Amino acid sequence: MEIQKFKPAKVLKKHTKLQKLAIDWGNAIYVYGAREHNLKNINVVIPKNKLTVITGPSGSGKSSLALDILYTEGKRRYMESLSSYARQFLGIEKKPEFDRIDGLCPAIAIDQKTVGKNPRSTVGTITEIYDYLRVLFARIGRVHCPDCNAQITAQSPENITASIITNYENKTILIAAPIAQQKKGEFLSVLKELFANGFYRFSIDGQLYRFQSEQEIDALKLKKTYKHTIDLLIDSLEITKQEQSRVQEGIETAFKLAKGLVKIIVGTKFDLFSSSRMCLHCAQSIPELEPRFFSFNSPIGACKGCNGLGDVHQWPWKKGSKHAWKEKYPDFFGNKYATKKTCELCFGKRLNKYALAVKIGEQDIFQLCDLAIKDLLQFLEKIKLNAIEKEIGLSLIKEIKNRLKFLVDVGLTYLSLNRSAGSLSGGEGQRIRLATQIGSALSGVLYILDEPSIGLHQKDNGRLIKTLKHLRDLGNTVVVVEHDIDTMMASDYLIDMGPQAGIMGGQITACGTPKELAKNTDSLTGAYLSGKKEITIPKKRRKPISFLQLEHANKYNLQNLTVDFPLGLMCGISGVSGSGKSTLIMQELVPVLKRELKVKRKRGWDPANSEIKGIDPLHYLVVIDQSPIGRTPRSNPATYLGILDHIRKLYASLPEANARGYKPGRFSFNVKNGRCFECNGDGKITIQMHFLPEVSMVCKACHGKRFNKETLQITFKGKNIADILDMTAFEAAEFFGAHHTIEKRLKLMCDVGLDYIKLGQSSTTLSGGEAQRIKLVDELAKRGNNTLYILDEPTTGLHASDIDKLLKVLNRLIDKGNSMIVIEHNLDVLKTADYIIDLGPEGGDGGGTIVAQGTPEQVAKNKNSFTGNYLKPLLK
Repeated sequence: MEIQKFKPAKVLKKHTKLQKLAIDWGNAIYVYGAREHNLKNINVVIPKNKLTVITGPSGSGKSSLALDILYTEGKRRYMESLSSYARQFLGIEKKPEFDRIDGLCPAIAIDQKTVGKNPRSTVGTITEIYDYLRVLFARIGRVHCPDCNAQITAQSPENITASIITNYENKTILIAAPIAQQKKGEFLSVLKELFANGFYRFSIDGQLYRFQSEQEIDALKLKKTYKHTIDLLIDSLEITKQEQSRVQEGIETAFKLAKGLVKIIVGTKFDLFSSSRMCLHCAQSIPELEPRFFSFNSPIGACKGCNGLGDVHQWPWKKGSKHAWKEKYPDFFGNKYATKKTCELCFGKRLNKYALAVKIGEQDIFQLCDLAIKDLLQFLEKIKLNAIEKEIGLSLIKEIKNRLKFLVDVGLTYLSLNRSAGSLSGGEGQRIRLATQIGSALSGVLYILDEPSIGLHQKDNGRLIKTLKHLRDLGNTVVVVEHDIDTMMASDYLIDMGPQAGIMGGQITACGTPKELAKNTDSLTGAYLSGKKEITIPKKRRKPISFLQLEHANKYNLQNLTVDFPLGLMCGISGVSGSGKSTLIMQELVPVLKRELKVKRKRGWDPANSEIKGIDPLHYLVVIDQSPIGRTPRSNPATYLGILDHIRKLYASLPEANARGYKPGRFSFNVKNGRCFECNGDGKITIQMHFLPEVSMVCKACHGKRFNKETLQITFKGKNIADILDMTAFEAAEFFGAHHTIEKRLKLMCDVGLDYIKLGQSSTTLSGGEAQRIKLVDELAKRGNNTLYILDEPTTGLHASDIDKLLKVLNRLIDKGNSMIVIEHNLDVLKTADYIIDLGPEGGDGGGTIVAQGTPEQVAKNKNSFTGNYLKPLLK
């Protein structure tokens, strides 16, 4: 059908009972002929200014529709409206595969990608709350002496002179006016003006100058992109009581020229004095307060010992060692050779002692940022300020409180502003970005969120849904890719993708209100919404064969716990967000177990001296987390699981390959002989453009197949090696049905809900949940027992039907004679677990204790357990 003949009515035939939705269908986003990835030329309508949830089995095309079509095209159209000069810095995405989209708004995606591993990035810097706090401390902070803690008041030239004569008697000093301190610029006009007024001696970036003409100043050629330190040298003299008036005159001159600052230089050391802030007891002077004075990313405020990182690298060699050069590259060699140690100068606080000496309500900026968000909000509610401080700081405090409330609304009350960005989970990072977007108060925007409920306890889900509705009520269109039933039931409109994953998906099976979807017999999600389908509770729960006892768990918020972990069954670790689940397992249990199992393999191991009791039944520990399975585009599931090794051997054994003398390496795109010469096995060629973003085009020599012509001539059942890598796990399992070694791992991929993943799909494009399940397949393929498996939220990104598949696979591992500990919020997993350890009762400082433990039925009876309260209705 021609695009021009498409009409909304045609697109809306599947959208039943539209009038009852109370939606203005003239004000909607219309998508025609979407074909990106596995989408089957679909037409879809998304109502504007409503909360729409896109759901369906994993790999059915939800993210392809939401992120690859709606977000990419919305962003692309907005970028195209900018000038070519601006576009070269921003880049333009390739246009997705579709016929037409009408009514599209500028799009913002809040996805599951982590907020970055930069050690300088914190919750405070990401949300910009720390920036507001820096301004607040610079404007109304009360300055104290870093040595004696006495509050510092304004000082006069007379007091400074008296202090200098007392402290520097019989010493030669230089009186200087600091013109610039670590500031960018050329400073030519400033230097020339001072020269014209009779000042000709300067210290510029540590070098002394005595100018005799303006031409010499021009010859300096200071780079405006560099940070410079410039001091005007006013006088040099030996300090005696007779020189008091001369010293005072020099100080007053410096004050006039440097806006109330004077620098006293003695040899290689110097003291900076201010006309407003000085401790008369200790002769300590604090420079003029400005926001960057409180930034650990600026040399002005950062601790000199650790450069604002809070910790330092301790290297295993002495000074002068042949390895000492590696110390210059801590980012590269630090993790391999050095151990991290808390900075002894700032004790991990990142800022210098002068910045930490400024306080509001008897708290410095580090102490405020170290409070849990809910406690910081409470502190700002109760803070007492004088009339002047109120007038200056009230608007700043109001903005900080608003932003903190947004973080509370998305269930992040337990975080502190000092929390490192690298330690945040994908779900926490996404909710932080969501809170930031609400703070921007934009309207008329298309917001696309990718499973915001990940890592969130049911108790906090209501807050998140309320936040999403608030974003909608600001006048925005909110599209959420989600599996959570509460979020689906709270939505205005549901789109169910399916019917299955990969090539079997990519279609819209049903759409409408949650009630309509529950009645729709074509909808798999609807069956779970209505209760027709559900994950069944096991008829009989396993009994523990023994217990693993961990004592004195006290890291972060853990309250010196002694925990008994049951073995021989599935143990769920539950609790509200921030209650200490990951800390207990990943930070306390895993490191101790690794050490003990390593020692246990050696002769002479004595269980009486073990750090952990009950380790006897265990031989191995396997931690399956959500870290990537590969860091380069050349890595893929087939290489990680070893499937490709067997496939390459199969192709090398074919008669045609033998006749040509081809070895298994010939069928690898990482080996020169077999790969395409033009693209080096990438399948595409990237062209750098000057004013436009780089262009990636399919290699014309191999047409994206990555191998050269001769390699592709070798076929098995009519398929060459490139065709095999383009198959999904489901297709490949059928194709290699006669080859048990290959088929075994492919069937396991299907069993864990990864039947839609292509064998050659780049590892960098896999989600955390997909990477975790591929690691699980690798473990399932091994025939082992007496192993403890630890999984961190394995249901991430899974539909209820896929969770059912996954649970069968996990139970298969346990039935082999293994034990399993699962950190999980998903109630379907917890209700099927054999044993639950519930932490809480709250997050942050309010958590870190065991609230309940036992079978799901026993936990459900505990009135103090939030998890138990939500489990109770499901167990009936």
